[in-house]
Amino acid sequence: MSHDQADLDRLKEAENDSSKIIVKAPSEPQKLGATTVVCLILNRTIGSGIYVGPAIILRGTDSVGISLLFWALGAIVSTSGLLVWLELGLSIPRFEVDGVEVSVPRSGGEKNYLEYIYRRPRYLTTCMYGVMFIILGNLSGNAIVLGTYVLQAAGQPDNPSAVRGLAVAALTVACLLHALWRKGGILLNNGLAFMKVAILLLIIVLGFAALGGASFGHGSIKTSNFETNTSFSHPRSDAASYADSFLYVVYSFSGFEQPFNVLSEVSRPNRTFARATIGAMIFVALLFTLVNVAYFAVVSKAQILTTDFDMATLFFKDIFEDEIATRVMAGIIAFSVLGNIIVMTFTASRVKQEIAKEGILPFSRFFSKSTTTPFARLQSWRRSRKHPDYPCEPQEQSPAAALLLHWTFSVILVGATSAKPPETAYTVLVSLYSYVLVVLMGFLVASGLLYLRYREGKRWTSQLGFKPWGGPTAAIIYSLACAFLLIVAFLPPSISSPFSYQITHVQWYIVPSVGLASLLLGVVYYGGFQYVVPWLKGKQMVLERLPIVIRDEFGEYVMTHEIVEFQWEPLGEREEDIRENF
Repeated sequence: MSHDQADLDRLKEAENDSSKIIVKAPSEPQKLGATTVVCLILNRTIGSGIYVGPAIILRGTDSVGISLLFWALGAIVSTSGLLVWLELGLSIPRFEVDGVEVSVPRSGGEKNYLEYIYRRPRYLTTCMYGVMFIILGNLSGNAIVLGTYVLQAAGQPDNPSAVRGLAVAALTVACLLHALWRKGGILLNNGLAFMKVAILLLIIVLGFAALGGASFGHGSIKTSNFETNTSFSHPRSDAASYADSFLYVVYSFSGFEQPFNVLSEVSRPNRTFARATIGAMIFVALLFTLVNVAYFAVVSKAQILTTDFDMATLFFKDIFEDEIATRVMAGIIAFSVLGNIIVMTFTASRVKQEIAKEGILPFSRFFSKSTTTPFARLQSWRRSRKHPDYPCEPQEQSPAAALLLHWTFSVILVGATSAKPPETAYTVLVSLYSYVLVVLMGFLVASGLLYLRYREGKRWTSQLGFKPWGGPTAAIIYSLACAFLLIVAFLPPSISSPFSYQITHVQWYIVPSVGLASLLLGVVYYGGFQYVVPWLKGKQMVLERLPIVIRDEFGEYVMTHEIVEFQWEPLGEREEDIRENF
């Protein structure tokens, strides 16, 4: 179905109006298929967590059995979170098309869900979420650990300056890639995802071979980790260590949110999206469980507790008994972390573009734009030279300005933690990301969905684009798990805990305090945006977002363009906009 004349007139008018911008959605051939959706989850989920996390979690629980139970529980909790996101992502936002209210997929992820649930006062939710995501919605911590592992793989001594230089280089390369060639970034994401799965499958095969008695040329390496009388023996007793350990599990599974951040760029989301994301999460849960079993089949509990190595490095050292294996493993981990950064840069920049479209940022109009990529321009120029009569095709676009915003705050966080050793900086940044953007946002979204079900009742459930199994069960599980992690984070760990100040050099209350304070920072920003700036300028921001929605060739409603108007008008000129704020 093509655009009607009214839509074409609106687009033509917007092209000639300097206060408006037009943001185009990708054409159907440029949209993300089910395979790419799966790879977005795999590439984000398979990172440093599955290589580094298992040893940290064992040291935090002192129990092989409890560690494995935590990974199984993490899979259940994260799948519940995915079902919450699916219910919201395929049901809102809703627009009126031909007199009928329909759901239309939109990029932005939990930004859209929080704004729909917590609607008043206007802009408060946008400011609170926007400030947090723009500052923390990046993988600067992962970039730092990438630099650490690159030096290890190269056999070089620790060098904090080199680590941070490599971190900035990785962040820069990722942003430039997506700004210069959108399709290239997608292809690289998919390729990295397949390669990372292959590495985990190799670990599983080697581990289960060891469990079956394989000697690898130097005698049996089978451990006693799975003996019933030892696997649950002598666990820790402080709740804080368990909570911190489980937070690492939740962080390792985080990644299911990524496709929701680019939902308007997905092909046929109502038909394929739910199957692709659920299938990916089940596959990840199975992979992670088997990888942990493989680790414990080779590496003894005592060895893990008495060294500072990550689990994957110990695994390969025990199998191959060669220091080269340590360097190879460091290279594999660095490679996996790079994949994390590639996918997060792609998806987070779209969320930041959506935040800018709300007009709350300085230079919002600039950061809201999408531009044709240089690669697309070059490809079009070469085609026109060879085939002058070749029909013009839609060119790929990228949110280059939002990528610049993403890069800026990523580098700022790398620099802001430069006074600390790379290991401490990684711990702080990953913990902040996990606490704020995974746990805190997860609690607000899941509990908000429960409130939404109560507030709107049958009106909500009757118009769902996706109906999760068990009704509100997934939202209950996810909100309770996130609430537990939010609260228990304020309990001090024991002195012997791997999360104590003596080990991490970070006081236990810093991360949750800063995390919750970020909400207050959003409130302060809202006050400045909504009241102080209008008072100083004598004007108020008037924003209008007009989606152009059609029914595509597959019968689904999609947004092809969005017209965004930014305009400062004298105070009181639009009384209805002021009343809408309350």
